[in-house]
Amino acid sequence: MRLYRLAADQRHAAAQDGLGRLFALGQGVPQDYAEAFRWTRLGAEQGYVVGQHRLGAMYVAGRGVPQDDAEAFHWF
Repeated sequence: MRLYRLAADQRHAAAQDGLGRLFALGQGVPQDYAEAFRWTRLGAEQGYVVGQHRLGAMYVAGRGVPQDDAEAFHWF
């Protein structure tokens, strides 16, 4: 968790996505879908493809964000 946070704070897209995953699963931190969405989106906006796919899935499921199929399609 500490290393993910250090790298994510330095705008490392894969680390931002990884940190989002930790929050989504509640691994090493309390489960928090809103925080998972925030970190995942930061990585996705930098073009991190895995994060873009995860973000689409979050929009489909409405996890951490209101369900939105059009926004999901955009990220997929």
